[in-house]
Amino acid sequence: MLSNNADFTKMKTIAFATSNDHKMEELRHILPQYKILGLKDLGIQEEIHETGSTLEENALIKAEFLFNKTGQSSFSEDTGLEVDALNGAPGVHTARYAGVSRNPEANMDLLIDNLKENSDRSAQFRTVIAYKSANEVRIFEGIVRGQIAKTKSGQGGFGYDPVFIPDGYNNTFAELDQTIKNQISHRAKAVKYLLEYLILRSD
Repeated sequence: MLSNNADFTKMKTIAFATSNDHKMEELRHILPQYKILGLKDLGIQEEIHETGSTLEENALIKAEFLFNKTGQSSFSEDTGLEVDALNGAPGVHTARYAGVSRNPEANMDLLIDNLKENSDRSAQFRTVIAYKSANEVRIFEGIVRGQIAKTKSGQGGFGYDPVFIPDGYNNTFAELDQTIKNQISHRAKAVKYLLEYLILRSD
């Protein structure tokens, strides 16, 4: 458990409202100087129902859940892949694009199929972080633009990484070295804004 109200920068400990092992691993690579505590670390087994219609709403739902559960300042994130030619889809439904099973392979296959007749493959990953304390709620956003590949490539990363080629690179996120991805990714950018705020704020 965290000790007192969100003294994150001094304690180098952050409570993160996720049970996703991939996200925990990525955050720990992005923030090696911080101890990241996820739901499993905090002994919380309840599923958080993401009923929001936007990334912002879902991020806030999760952050508020963790804050209400622990009484400690907390943060959460929600991430969507937004494809221009599909009017921003899959968006808030990114994880469940091909169904409730949340199967990454099925999601990518459906996305590739839906774009097979389209020359415009531009897209963006967008991460929204919600930070909740006793006194405030803050929202931070990170975006990385890129293209959807015609085929899956690479073994690294998770989710849609094998089909997303970030602008300025010729390889998918799944092919890039993790150190590079964690410098340029949507999630890294959003986390950077969160930490800049926590350093500057005064409780």
